[in-house]
Amino acid sequence: MTPTAPTRDTAVRAAVVLDRAEWHARERAHAERADALTAGHRSRRARGERHPIEDFLFTYYSYSPSLLRRWHPGAGIELADAAGTARADWRWYAAGTTERGLVVDADAMRAEKGAMLGPVERMLRRTAERPGQFGCFGLHEWAMVYRQGEHRHAVPLRLGRAATDEVVEAHELRCTHIDAYRFFTPDATPRNRFAPTRESQPELEQPGCLHANMDVYKWAVKLGPLVPGTLLLDAFELARDIRYLDMQASPYDMAPWGGEPVRIETAEGKAEYVRRQRGFAERANSLRADILAALPA
Repeated sequence: MTPTAPTRDTAVRAAVVLDRAEWHARERAHAERADALTAGHRSRRARGERHPIEDFLFTYYSYSPSLLRRWHPGAGIELADAAGTARADWRWYAAGTTERGLVVDADAMRAEKGAMLGPVERMLRRTAERPGQFGCFGLHEWAMVYRQGEHRHAVPLRLGRAATDEVVEAHELRCTHIDAYRFFTPDATPRNRFAPTRESQPELEQPGCLHANMDVYKWAVKLGPLVPGTLLLDAFELARDIRYLDMQASPYDMAPWGGEPVRIETAEGKAEYVRRQRGFAERANSLRADILAALPA
């Protein structure tokens, strides 16, 4: 179908106008970066192979490489001479202030998706405002296999069954994230200091949590074209990097996939985990701030 220009009576005000050469260059650069980030996954998928660390992001979040590849300028940025492109048929785009310009229609998106967008924005803001907790040591993955004959991943346990259980029993579980806690084994659940629920999630999420910081990627996707493409890919990269630590600190032997262990059962391993955990908290909060700043008032 030939794209059509939106009618002028749907024009949306934009603060900045990018000429066609500029936004085409940004769009190309975004696609190239996205392709580089997803190249390994796409190649393995074509061969029928799986990487238990890197491919997780495409199954847990169910967002395809093609979604990452689609560039949006973000709210308040008008794309000059874009009305004759395929973008004109994309959802949430409307006529801008120039003759053939397009801009993200933030008002229309909020009118239809406000019940979802509001909670996402509040989650980002509240999580960033809380102090980080850095005493969990990644034990949520250990709690998912505690006293369990079989476990979710077809990867051997680094310390074996009995020693893995001993690590859990030697520590207090302090998981605050519902989407980790819900996978705890029945014997591990009562050992946790918190009992997270979906309802309590907005009050428990905190920037020390690896999974809450991975979820910045999920929230960026849900905000759709309101979020500039650069921030979306930054969030994906953060989630990928966190996933490596998550599995390196897990009870699984991830060395064959480039996941040299962070031995959180030792003092040295705990120190390394917390050091990297704090770095991820800073990166995630910076991204939260940038995403919130990009959203229209």
